[in-house]
Amino acid sequence: MRTLFTLLVAFAASLPLFAGGGIPLLDKVAGHRVSFHYTYSLSKDGAPMQEVTGGEVIVEDNAYRLEGLGLEVISDGQTRWSCDAEAGEVVIEKVEKEDIFTNPALFIGSYRQYMDRLKVNSSSADGLDVTLTLDTDTYARFVLTGIRFLDKEGKSGFTLDVKSLPASYVVTDLR
Repeated sequence: MRTLFTLLVAFAASLPLFAGGGIPLLDKVAGHRVSFHYTYSLSKDGAPMQEVTGGEVIVEDNAYRLEGLGLEVISDGQTRWSCDAEAGEVVIEKVEKEDIFTNPALFIGSYRQYMDRLKVNSSSADGLDVTLTLDTDTYARFVLTGIRFLDKEGKSGFTLDVKSLPASYVVTDLR
């Protein structure tokens, strides 16, 4: 699960690449709430791994909501809630020392330092197929569809009221 989340976060803001040293859509993100559907797969030594996964992401400033693999990860930039509805569990953590692999919002501000590791396979007005080089023989392929730039709404939607959960949920608060 951690590997999947790491890869998704690294890519969450990797929108279309263009010549000229920048990603115009990423430069546009700062003034918006951005949502999209993703699918991803990994390959090692050129052979695709069997697991392909997908889900939904919403990012605004340093906050995000990521849904996939039956998990929902929500962060307002200070607290992170990882919710597994099927298991009836929530883990609450204080956000500390995040990097682009744990917070998709951080990638938006620092994407230029990863330009040499991103390859655009195809792009359109609201979609993108990109490969991110993780190391010399490991690659993550991400396909984003339905990219939408929305008006900012603040922290709305980036918190979880654990009191609203059924009493049967196990809540582990690590803050």
